[in-house]
Amino acid sequence: MLFLMFQLGRDRYVLETGQVEAVLPLLATKQLPGAPAGVAGAISYRGRPVPVIDLAVLALGRPAEPRLSTRIILLRYPSGPGRDDLLGLLVEQAVETIARDAADFTTSGVEAGMPPYLGPVASDERGLIQWVRGEALLTPEIRDILFRQQATKP
Repeated sequence: MLFLMFQLGRDRYVLETGQVEAVLPLLATKQLPGAPAGVAGAISYRGRPVPVIDLAVLALGRPAEPRLSTRIILLRYPSGPGRDDLLGLLVEQAVETIARDAADFTTSGVEAGMPPYLGPVASDERGLIQWVRGEALLTPEIRDILFRQQATKP
């Protein structure tokens, strides 16, 4: 499998590239007043609004550093039964892909209390890499807030 690697702080994480629509440079987001914590705003992608989640806020409690390697990953997110929408993930150091077998990943042994989007881990010469489960990034409440408008369109 091919994975897109990124960092949260000093730790490395991966997303399976089959979920990725595009990787964009860091763009200014339109602020969404009253949005839940972790929602960085929205961008326009090919004429349609896409909500953007700052993964560093969700995982580390601080915004992603605005660097050249900070990217917005457009993820095909299952927003409802039989429907995918785009979700932007603001991440740091998204500059590398790796090929790994899914069987290389195993439970970390510390699943209790971890956010549901954090999956199994694999090891390489630089340390551990954790698989992020894109479909589990949002709570049902936040998913409904971000995708409610799209769901009500005919």
